[in-house]
Amino acid sequence: MSTTTKGLHLVLLSIHGLIRGHELELGRDDDTGGQIRYVVELARTLGERDDVARVDLLTRRVLDSSVSSDYARQHERLTAKVSIVRIECGEDAYIPKEQLWDCLDSFADNALSYIREHRLTPDIIHSHYADAGYVGIRLSSLLGIPLVHTGHSLGRVKRQRLLASGLKRDAIERSYNISRRIEVEEDVLGAAELVITSTHQEIEEQYGLYNYYQPEQMTVIPPGTELDLFFPPDGSEQDSPMRRELARFLSQPDKPVILALSRPDARKNLGTLLEVYGESAALQQAANLVIVAGTRNDIREMGSRQQEVLTDLLLTIDQYDLYGKVAYPKQHQSSDVPDLYRLAAASHGVFINPALTEPFGLTLIEAAASGLPIVATEDGGPRDIIGNCHNGYLVDPLDRSAIEKALLKILSDSKTWQSLADSGLDGVRRHYSWQAHVDQYLDALHALVARAEPPVRPPLAGRPSLYHDRAIFSDLDQNLLTDPKSLASFINVVRENRKCATFGIATGRRLDMALRVMKQYGIPQPDVLITSLGTEIHYAPRLTADYAWVRHIDHLWNLRAVMRVLADLPGIKLQPKTEQSRFKISYYIDPNHAPGLDEINSLLHQHEQTVSVFLSFGQFLDIVPVRASKGFALRWFADQWEIPLEHILVAGGSGADEDMMRGNTMAVVVANRHHEELSALADVEHIYFATQPYAAGILEAIEHYRFFHNCNVPRT
Repeated sequence: MSTTTKGLHLVLLSIHGLIRGHELELGRDDDTGGQIRYVVELARTLGERDDVARVDLLTRRVLDSSVSSDYARQHERLTAKVSIVRIECGEDAYIPKEQLWDCLDSFADNALSYIREHRLTPDIIHSHYADAGYVGIRLSSLLGIPLVHTGHSLGRVKRQRLLASGLKRDAIERSYNISRRIEVEEDVLGAAELVITSTHQEIEEQYGLYNYYQPEQMTVIPPGTELDLFFPPDGSEQDSPMRRELARFLSQPDKPVILALSRPDARKNLGTLLEVYGESAALQQAANLVIVAGTRNDIREMGSRQQEVLTDLLLTIDQYDLYGKVAYPKQHQSSDVPDLYRLAAASHGVFINPALTEPFGLTLIEAAASGLPIVATEDGGPRDIIGNCHNGYLVDPLDRSAIEKALLKILSDSKTWQSLADSGLDGVRRHYSWQAHVDQYLDALHALVARAEPPVRPPLAGRPSLYHDRAIFSDLDQNLLTDPKSLASFINVVRENRKCATFGIATGRRLDMALRVMKQYGIPQPDVLITSLGTEIHYAPRLTADYAWVRHIDHLWNLRAVMRVLADLPGIKLQPKTEQSRFKISYYIDPNHAPGLDEINSLLHQHEQTVSVFLSFGQFLDIVPVRASKGFALRWFADQWEIPLEHILVAGGSGADEDMMRGNTMAVVVANRHHEELSALADVEHIYFATQPYAAGILEAIEHYRFFHNCNVPRT
């Protein structure tokens, strides 16, 4: 697509939570916060621009009776140019983002199928949060287009704050799967060509904690808000349903309001705010406290973390006997939120965000646009917001005295209140309108697209005239060697079904070494041979090389630089030249003396080397380009030959095979697998663990999946 004549085609990825184009259920749970509103409004506003041709917001499809059927709709049009597209994610139920990791490969495969099926040619993939970043890496790698990323919050920062709040490391790991998230965030920082943040502090102090910290690839674009929705009190809020709802709780409903608005999440620190209020006679005398913590019907039906937060709030209200002074409504619609801000502003109250960490701060901007002064955590986005708007005070969210003093300072001085309110209104208009946000956003994207290399398209003309609707791919060493009897049986099955299914081998060996060992063991030449750990693809009958794949994976690859970084590392030694290739560096590794895989990845990230690192059998270390792997090569082949991944059976036994088996392929792990490297796959439901080793395990899987029962033989 020519971005100059037709405009940009953008694909936005926001996977967790509940996303729809109307009545956003903000605060329903941990996963329906400000990010949901941001991505929907970004998509909608982008669709109003002449230099944008199309926007697809990809999120997960949810088929669950506990949520609205809106989230099961596969397609929802927001405007003529903007759509929400819901993609199957391997799990129908609405589950929290921390449980989504093993579903994301399936989401990526289904998203790629959607893009190919509709013949889309996006210019940019923009991922939001770490889970979408994981998918974004895969889509941008396979499509050969730039990845843009917005973190919204970061795992390393969250872990620091949770530790500071008293949670133990193992409890954080159990609840938040934080190590896996941080690992993905490191990978995303290496792969993304642009990282968009909302504040300078986010770049310097939050992303600065990461090994792959590249500030030159980051840009600050302050978030926007809807000024036609959030505006100062005009009297209409006094007749709103929300005013009547709050009055049910309050014995003196006309007092100033301290307003807190967030989802019921321990990180939002609402319990500390309530304790500060409960222990301060001055605050109780000066104002009512209104806590809007999501929506609920029955606390007992909510998730365990939400139950804990809300139960603690209710117990604290009872402990301090705050009845008549604190309002905690059960329900609110997104349309009620502007009225909440205006009611607080009309009462000459204050908005407070006491979160342990706040990278974005959308509610602070909405409050400012409504003429309401703010008190906010000194972490992340609030620093820039108050720095730009001068409309409130920053506090340490763990310092109870500081929270009390800041609130009283605003509530007790009408001149201070009015000055802060006026400054906030002026600052939001100048810095945080949606139009200003999108102007900066598109300037950055146009510059990125202008310097990006055109994506490499597979040459479909090279595809055989006769091809199959399914395929079997196997590793070589771990699956087909060592057991001659089961190998002979497997070869017979492959030959008997040659008209039905394509046969492929994916190996870490170089092409010449693979051919040699195949000849030695009597393995027939496959239709497709993926070698050197996915860096080379050759097709029968003449072993024709896929040069489009070679051009595709050359992106960001610098073999000599990688070797220099690892040259003096203890415990690793280069393998012989016969095991090296243009796109693969292979080492022997001694785990007793060498750094761990995480440390090696960190070292490469610190030296700005964007690569993929594989450990096999605990002793072989391979470095390849970031766009190369057995799994990526398999998907490139499937895309070119138009074979659905659901029709491909993949057999593996070591860590290098893992990304082939994740996602939508049928997969089998043979019984002689390397247990430690593939242990994570035991939790992935659709992967079959064979009871038999070597080729016998593949034959077992063929029966398990009834692989040949519905095979279509092409007409000659």
